[in-house]
Amino acid sequence: MSTALVILAAGKGTRMNSDIPKVLHPIAQTPMLVHAMRAGAVLAPERTVIVTGHGAEAVAKVATAEDDGTKIAVQDEQLGTAHAVAQAREALKGFKGDVVVLYGDTPFLQPDTLERMIAARAENDLVILGFEATDPARYGRLIMSGGNLDRIVEFKDASDEERAITFCNSGLLACDADTLFSLIDTVGNDNASEEYYLTDVVEIARTRGLKVTAVACDEAQTLGVNSRADLAAADAVFQAHARTELLDLGVTLMAPETVYLAADTVIGRDTVIEPNVVFGPGVTVESGATIRAFSHLEGCHVSRDAIVGPYARLRPGAELAEGARVGNFVEVKNAEIGEGAKVNHLSYIGDASVGSATNIGAGTITCNYDGVMKHRTTIGENVFVGSNTMLVAPVTVGDGAMTATGTVVTRDVEPDALAVARAKQDNKPGYARKLFDMLKAKKARQNKGA
Repeated sequence: MSTALVILAAGKGTRMNSDIPKVLHPIAQTPMLVHAMRAGAVLAPERTVIVTGHGAEAVAKVATAEDDGTKIAVQDEQLGTAHAVAQAREALKGFKGDVVVLYGDTPFLQPDTLERMIAARAENDLVILGFEATDPARYGRLIMSGGNLDRIVEFKDASDEERAITFCNSGLLACDADTLFSLIDTVGNDNASEEYYLTDVVEIARTRGLKVTAVACDEAQTLGVNSRADLAAADAVFQAHARTELLDLGVTLMAPETVYLAADTVIGRDTVIEPNVVFGPGVTVESGATIRAFSHLEGCHVSRDAIVGPYARLRPGAELAEGARVGNFVEVKNAEIGEGAKVNHLSYIGDASVGSATNIGAGTITCNYDGVMKHRTTIGENVFVGSNTMLVAPVTVGDGAMTATGTVVTRDVEPDALAVARAKQDNKPGYARKLFDMLKAKKARQNKGA
């Protein structure tokens, strides 16, 4: 049976107090909408439809960047969840199969939960996702009769007996496409908000004699984000879970609560992560590496036994080979650092390649930008770059070469050559004392005048 996803992402999220659409606020540096899309991807959907509204263009851009086959439907007026799903009808035209309705601000849904919903669909016309609530007061109650779901009762409409029920509605459902839109067509807006509620399809389905059930999941999977406080809490939940996973996989986190991970961070076992390390999107660290304290990594790859930091920054395109070392206050961007190479102190290596076993001295800079274009620096193997060397790209330093301390390299250095490019030093005896006396006298006159 084919499957389609409809992800509701039209809400403004007034309580977020933000110009950014709610579903684009990030958890672990990834928009909530993308979390929902990745959860749904386990079903290998034939079609994915994102229903947008507030900030539709921005939401569509993020959705299609994640999956360029995604279809976009626009809900110009926010008239309720059933109305939102109805906007996906045209994008699902001709589709025959199950539709799973998700929410773009519910980022923690697990793939196995969706698989269980689809499995339940084999024996039911409509499947609702429910959860046992710790504090069920504000949720709609799922009224079950054996394995059948009879109805959903909102708290304000529930009897005392129904309010005692803790099995609650998440808002997610799975249903055959034709059946779903047929049910939605019957939903009315005769309520205080004059909105079309998706939950009403349960009662309509039951009156038609359709079989309806509910699948249960952990409450944490249904956690929605409606405010900045919710966002911070959701991010904390993600971080705690991700850190525990790394520890279980054999990664050493010296102070787990201080390590910040992105949604796609990959770290191999026997890697050591020291305190206060931040991982941005797109980072892979292979087994046995060490990431020292206060380092920041994003869009980079760190190979086995490499050492990064402390206080290092790896920017997108940084590639460290096995045993490479990038030390304190070093920044690497769009550059490859070869096997066993060292960039240990106070340097910037950008748009460059550094060969194996090369040593980059303190204060070295690859001058890669001319104000308009970026240019590349190529440094060979077993090169010794002296401290405070400026490499003005485009330039190549051959294997086995050396640059003298303080050299400004503006043309290629052939293999095994020594490059020296600095002004001749001239010592003037007694000039320091004369200069200091002159400056002190000037300062005394200024102070007297004041």
